[in-house]
Amino acid sequence: MPARALAIGAHSDDVEFGCGATLAKWAAGGAEVHLLVLTDGSKGTWDPGANLQELVAIRRQEQEAAAAVLGLAGVECLGLPDGELCSGLAERARVCEAIRRTRPEIVLGHDPWKRYRLHPDHRHAGWLLLDGVVAARDHHFFPAQGRAPHRPGRLLLFEAEETDHLEQVDRYVDTKIRALLCHRSQWPSTMRIDAGAPDGEAQLEGFVGRVRAEAARVGQPAGMGLAEGFKLIDKV
Repeated sequence: MPARALAIGAHSDDVEFGCGATLAKWAAGGAEVHLLVLTDGSKGTWDPGANLQELVAIRRQEQEAAAAVLGLAGVECLGLPDGELCSGLAERARVCEAIRRTRPEIVLGHDPWKRYRLHPDHRHAGWLLLDGVVAARDHHFFPAQGRAPHRPGRLLLFEAEETDHLEQVDRYVDTKIRALLCHRSQWPSTMRIDAGAPDGEAQLEGFVGRVRAEAARVGQPAGMGLAEGFKLIDKV
């Protein structure tokens, strides 16, 4: 149980999918958990006629609501253009500053080494996490920030190619599901829920079942019930 943790996601809802139950468990145990969302979510719709400025505002509101469900201490959105995320020096500096400011014991985020990953934002978010941690720990990176260096003790990468750390999350999977459902703009696409369809309720139940089934699949080999899995990096 860390005293402080920082989760970094490419988009609103990424962190809820990857580690939402773990964050809810830690927050309920008294941890100070922060969330950093890198992009503005402006491409997160299949509606070609959508007002993208409105979508950005909606997704920010959804993220705030989901964070409240999880019990997080705060949400910061960098607002970088969705689909155009780069793991460049300027972006690295912003991630570094967030790590130095929140001073987490554990940082969680996307595994950039996962093979055959299609979405470039997820790849770049993973590299930014790793590069930002290296910058945050060493004095001579970005000294103009005026913040003391900070070295997290562990990194937990979700969507991992190789999982070697499990968090038991039995009763917190329902909290994760409630947080995910706050992202209503993503129901038709990411979650495959059409609330207005004749079988909309069945689609909703199907999504809930898939989340619970995935948690059961992850925990089953270790005999620990429902779990979330990560690649652990503890030599930081």
